[in-house]
Amino acid sequence: MELEYIKTGDYYIPTLMANKEPEEALTKYGLMRKTFLKEHRRGIYTGMMLEGTLKEHCLSIQHQAEERMDVLIKQMSQEQGVDEKLKALDQMKWVRMMNIIRASAEEMVCNEIIYI
Repeated sequence: MELEYIKTGDYYIPTLMANKEPEEALTKYGLMRKTFLKEHRRGIYTGMMLEGTLKEHCLSIQHQAEERMDVLIKQMSQEQGVDEKLKALDQMKWVRMMNIIRASAEEMVCNEIIYI
């Protein structure tokens, strides 16, 4: 590896540049993955931190989890008959059913994608 140095006073200091991290912010699932790695997979977490790939990995997991949530919610709501017709007839039942579906889908996503 070839390094460039800058002379500052009597010392030569290497000109090191950090890897550029993605600009996108981590949201719920990305932060959950980061916390899981930090608490339960310390070696992987440390390695990714040193390589500068942790945020990129967490963003990838975040996108996968969000896509999977959308697919699961759509499938589960179709299977259980939770649609716009039910929403028009009984809003509270629709809200209750959608909350159950969302919680079930989130648990599945966490077990399939985030906590592995």
